[in-house]
Amino acid sequence: IENSSNRHVTYSKRRNGIIKKAKEITVLCDAQVSLVIFAGSGKMNEFCSPATSVVDILDRYQKQSGKKLWDAKHENLNNEIIKIKKENDSMQIELRHLKGHDITSLNYKDLMAIEDALETGMANIRDQQSELARTVRRNMKMAEDENRELVYILQKLGVEGEENMNKDLEEGSSDYCLHQAAAAAAHQHQMPNFAFRVQPMQPNLRDRI
Repeated sequence: IENSSNRHVTYSKRRNGIIKKAKEITVLCDAQVSLVIFAGSGKMNEFCSPATSVVDILDRYQKQSGKKLWDAKHENLNNEIIKIKKENDSMQIELRHLKGHDITSLNYKDLMAIEDALETGMANIRDQQSELARTVRRNMKMAEDENRELVYILQKLGVEGEENMNKDLEEGSSDYCLHQAAAAAAHQHQMPNFAFRVQPMQPNLRDRI
């Protein structure tokens, strides 16, 4: 189809039709279908039966056809992923058992193992709690010692400051008195000496005679 618009419309109709047929054969025939479609623009559309996945379909295809869809490196990686998934599932089950869930199917040996694990965990928790308590007490004692030392230093500084202040006041008062005395002496020294002579207001009677 030369016209791009017509080609896009035709692709959309045929794609929807193929996906519809894949769904029908999955439901009617109980078949496992995986469908992957890439448009000319590179956009991907896919459909897979609800009971499976594209990876499972490709894995089955690889085993039955004998064709290698990926190399040994990817296969080892896939095996590692499966192994990790199994370990994770096992850890989830053990965690539920430790919480007391789903233990009705366990035998006596399994229950004893869970009890031992819980006792070990509780012992570790108590040890950690004791260590934290000792650390808190040690830090509190250090804080109290530092506080007492600071109080002593402040009291010492206060006493010394008061003594210095009194000393400064005494020295200042003495210096002030000396300064005042020196100023008074200098002022008296600078004053001129005046000689006063008293003249009689009445002439001497002897002169009149």
